[in-house]
Amino acid sequence: MKKIEATIQANKINLISDAITGVVGGFTVMEGNGRGSGKRQKIRSERGTKTIRAEYNKVAIISTIVEDSMVEKVCKIIENEAYTGENTDGIISISNVDYVLNIGTKKKDSEAL
Repeated sequence: MKKIEATIQANKINLISDAITGVVGGFTVMEGNGRGSGKRQKIRSERGTKTIRAEYNKVAIISTIVEDSMVEKVCKIIENEAYTGENTDGIISISNVDYVLNIGTKKKDSEAL
């Protein structure tokens, strides 16, 4: 099993959520602030007299656990929905998952997904 985490632009949450619903068993979305290698957005100062660079960009992290055979498919869906051609589109990371337990059903590993 693999854990897929995609850090994306916050305005892409609904597109990706809709695209992976039904493909994965479930997923978690966390919203926050991030600072990567891309450009940060310009914002107006309090009085609106000048623009400044935001310290952080609004981002979301979508996290899910899938069978190894589903990794490429899920990553491709996220990639296609998040893509704008800018280097601020985000990043996908994949890590191994050794054990999963669904607390409510007591099912383990693949059955828990």
